Amino acid sequence: MKEQLLISACLLGRNCKYSGGNNYHPLTEALRDRYELVPVCPECMGGLPIPHDPSERVGDRVLSRAGADVTTEFTKGAELALRRARQTGAKLALLKERSPSCGFGAIYDGTFTGTVVPGNGVAADLLAKNGLTIYGESRIEELLK
Repeated sequence: MKEQLLISACLLGRNCKYSGGNNYHPLTEALRDRYELVPVCPECMGGLPIPHDPSERVGDRVLSRAGADVTTEFTKGAELALRRARQTGAKLALLKERSPSCGFGAIYDGTFTGTVVPGNGVAADLLAKNGLTIYGESRIEELLK
């Protein structure tokens, strides 16, 4: 049986990005040989429509560019992603870098200027705190070794 890998659905080509597009990464196809892929989109799972206004994390809150507080949706999506990881037994996650939900180690700073600061997205933070090993798409080759 293949190991379960939680993966940001946008990396698989699903049009769930805030803009309505995706962040398809061609190496995700090679992952299928080694892992059972478990797609998640915490933003969709939390109830945000696609497309929606871009959001960035500011401390413990997530705010849209228009100033709406969408922390509740991001938190709900993170909890549902964790539930999915537990249901499938996933111990690894490949998540979209710099995202306010999936970014791990570096996220946008909340100014909507493209400035990156140390930090984690809401879902990545919750998954890591519950024992999952998180990879960003720039480290995808490590999962293929």
